[in-house]
Amino acid sequence: MSSLILPATAPPPLSAAPPPFLTPRNYIPPHVYKHPAAILLELCTSVKELHQFLPLVIKNGLYGEQLFQTKIVSLFCKFGSLNDARKVFEPIESKTDPMYHTLLKGYVQQDTMINAYKFFCRMKCDSVAPVVYNFTYLLKGCADSFDAKRGKEIHAQLILNGFSSNLFAMTGVVNLYAKCGLINEACKMFDRMPERDLVCWNTVIAGFAQNGMPKKALELIVLMQKEGHMPDMVTVVSVLPASTAIGNLRVGKSIHGYILRRGLESYVNVATALIDMYSKCGLVGTARLIFDIMDMRTVVSWNTMIDGYAQSGNSEEALELFDKMLAEKLKPSNVTVMGALHACADLGDLKRGQYIHELVNELDLNSDVTVTNSLISMYCKCRRVDIGAQLFDKLQRKTLVSWNAMLLGYAQNGRIIEALNLFCKMQQLNMKPDSFTLVSVITAIAELSVLRQAKWSHGLAIRTGLDKNVYLKTALVDMYAKCGAVHTARKLFDMMDERHVTTWNAMIDGYGTHGFAKEVVELFDKMCIGSINPNDVTFLCIISACSHSGLVDKGRRYFTIMKEEYGLEPSMDHYGAIVDLLGRAGRLEEAWNFIQNMPVQPGLNVFGAMLGACKIHKNIDLGEKAADKLFELEPDDGGYHVLLANIYATASMWDKVAKVRTMMEKTGIQKTPGCSLVDLKNEVHTFYSGSTNHPQSKHIYSYLEKLIDRIKAAGYTPDANSIHDVEGDVQERLLNTHSEKLAIVFGLINTSPGTTIHIRKNLRVCGDCHDATKYISLVTKREIIVRDMHRFHHFKNGACSCRDYW
Repeated sequence: MSSLILPATAPPPLSAAPPPFLTPRNYIPPHVYKHPAAILLELCTSVKELHQFLPLVIKNGLYGEQLFQTKIVSLFCKFGSLNDARKVFEPIESKTDPMYHTLLKGYVQQDTMINAYKFFCRMKCDSVAPVVYNFTYLLKGCADSFDAKRGKEIHAQLILNGFSSNLFAMTGVVNLYAKCGLINEACKMFDRMPERDLVCWNTVIAGFAQNGMPKKALELIVLMQKEGHMPDMVTVVSVLPASTAIGNLRVGKSIHGYILRRGLESYVNVATALIDMYSKCGLVGTARLIFDIMDMRTVVSWNTMIDGYAQSGNSEEALELFDKMLAEKLKPSNVTVMGALHACADLGDLKRGQYIHELVNELDLNSDVTVTNSLISMYCKCRRVDIGAQLFDKLQRKTLVSWNAMLLGYAQNGRIIEALNLFCKMQQLNMKPDSFTLVSVITAIAELSVLRQAKWSHGLAIRTGLDKNVYLKTALVDMYAKCGAVHTARKLFDMMDERHVTTWNAMIDGYGTHGFAKEVVELFDKMCIGSINPNDVTFLCIISACSHSGLVDKGRRYFTIMKEEYGLEPSMDHYGAIVDLLGRAGRLEEAWNFIQNMPVQPGLNVFGAMLGACKIHKNIDLGEKAADKLFELEPDDGGYHVLLANIYATASMWDKVAKVRTMMEKTGIQKTPGCSLVDLKNEVHTFYSGSTNHPQSKHIYSYLEKLIDRIKAAGYTPDANSIHDVEGDVQERLLNTHSEKLAIVFGLINTSPGTTIHIRKNLRVCGDCHDATKYISLVTKREIIVRDMHRFHHFKNGACSCRDYW
């Protein structure tokens, strides 16, 4: 403003007396309105310009004029400089009512509601009569800060000052109660209003939609039109999420039709609301069509489309759109990067996740706790829980979401002890857990497979009052099944008033891993009779259950109806399950032909299932073919090399065994050591094959030697097929020191007769240990439950629940 031109001549004197019928407080000379300084103040756009214009106002003797004082106070408030506004306001001796009203608005917008209300009380002390806009400002401030208590005090003042029938004031009251979650109070105020305009209707409709009452919001649309008010842009933006919340696409489409008839589709916020509605109703393609034809898009529009792709599982499309947004030089917001990080997490795409992390630093969003929470989740889902933990430790203002993200990250990455320790730390800090916290803890305990801990977490859910949550109950069903207590899981399942598809999936999968195929089929049929349709996970669970029980024809039928009756495209996991189903049953040629005719390129799990089946049925030719494909896809996985070596060893092809072992040594590939875990007196005891470092090792081996003699007398014969290259007596000694035998003996020694023993093994149970455990259950009269990497084995009275098919 260095080029500011001051008037060449002095303005006329301002000391002329006002007419006797006007008070000095209200009189403003007409020429003041036309002064250049007044015009400049009208054109002022920033606090910097205002400070430049002030010297001109003072120089021309206008600073004492009430018009200028009120305008300057208003501008300082408008530009967020409340302290400057107060400095102008306080020294004025004859303050006008408009000055008070202007500064009150500044307090509401720039300060706390406590200070705003104090100034409102001061106005009363200074005999300033409140106007309706004082109350609308105060009510909006309370609504935005969710301060219902203060809002009720202002509502009382509004009534005392005679504004209880004022349309604008009462609309503010309705908005206050709706935003504070007091929707019944909002409805009462709305019903008592003698007249209601469109703004008032929109307020109460938005209130119901935002407070989890979408059906009521949609009903009010009908009533509003009966009273002669046509929905406008604000109405449809408020009510579209309501149609999404009730999952009624038909209603959403009818609102879309109304938007087109009224010509509202060109408004960016209306189009954005439509994108959100279609995305959340599963029609992400339709959402993209609307996005593509938009003339103008805001960052919110991009965020909605990116999030729509990410939430619907179209993660690649989400990241492509994110890249397009960056290419158009649009600055991403925190919501944008959170959507992109969600997509990276679902894809397990660490490289792109790290790129977005760098972008977060460039955009200076690394201090945003919600963004950091998304980064933690992304790194944990990309198997870099160590980086997630570093971000968590550095985070200064941890929220409950931060703790939950880290807890779930540990649980999903098998870091069970870290997860439980973190939860203990939360309790030490007196942080109140929510249902998401306990779901993470329960997930960790499910992987640990310790029934005692499972009961503890169930008790904790009851004590915290969170056991009514459907997601938490589903997690409990899954946990009990994974801890061997499948019958307890079913009791919980039957007691649930509400069940989601994930609840049914958890129970079906629980039965499947325990080998209860009959119960799986019955439960699936019961599910189909109800209102919940099975999803892709349901079919994966039931095909896997059929695989574990040898129900080949049933499994193939479920694979067929998955697409034909429910329109679900099979994923790579479904193809792998079918190969496993056929391979376990010995139909190896059929399984290989199935692989050759797959419409997609077979993945690791498909060839892995084939190789495992070849190991069971000793098929060298197909085993070699499957292994070759696996070594191409995942050359560093030692498990596949060991499987192939075992196939060769069974056929006494020692040269090929040596070749595989040499290749493993050259590339540094190591076999995963087998270990078994058993829980006793708040401690988890771990045993490796042949380990002697346990404090009770001497006692364990001594007891085991006697136990082997007992089960041999009962009919047990050692199966040395899994051990080669050594003499017979050495083979037997090696078999007798397998980790699960050591764990079972430890359990027998340290528990009272009749107690069920629970064992957790990290690998598939070998044939010899499976046979030996059946005889141990017979001679000791104990039930022994073993959870291996694929399923549960319930050993009792010399038999196993798998019926020797696993």
